[in-house]
Amino acid sequence: MRLRALIAALAGVACLAAASDPAERLPDPAQEARAREIFRDVRCLVCQNESIDDSEADLARDLRQIVREQVKVGRSDADIKAFLIDRYGEFVLLKPSFSLGNLALWGVPFLVVLGGGVMLFARLRNRAPETELDASEAARVQRLIEDETP
Repeated sequence: MRLRALIAALAGVACLAAASDPAERLPDPAQEARAREIFRDVRCLVCQNESIDDSEADLARDLRQIVREQVKVGRSDADIKAFLIDRYGEFVLLKPSFSLGNLALWGVPFLVVLGGGVMLFARLRNRAPETELDASEAARVQRLIEDETP
């Protein structure tokens, strides 16, 4: 019984985080829960590293209101996210979708480092070995050393 009460209390506190004003919440608890799930996937464009569920910025409040209106109308989660992407770009999602552009964005730096390592290895492998000094070069070095010593 205590565990259920604790979970209910935590859920109540979590609901207050997204909408401190009860007038902002949807009257249907199922719709509000669905909207809150979407909140967790949408980035606050002001804070940039928080979801709109966690942010207190005015833009985050506006985005929460837009999402709630879309949920209230009955649009699907995918439709709501597509609407936000069309309006704000893919950056609005905390977990961007898999695409060739995103793969290139994340993969190219690793390929550059790998290519640099391969080039370094090839250059070190193909360099000429250092040769020993012949007798005339050794004698010249010895004379230079003797000339500099006081």
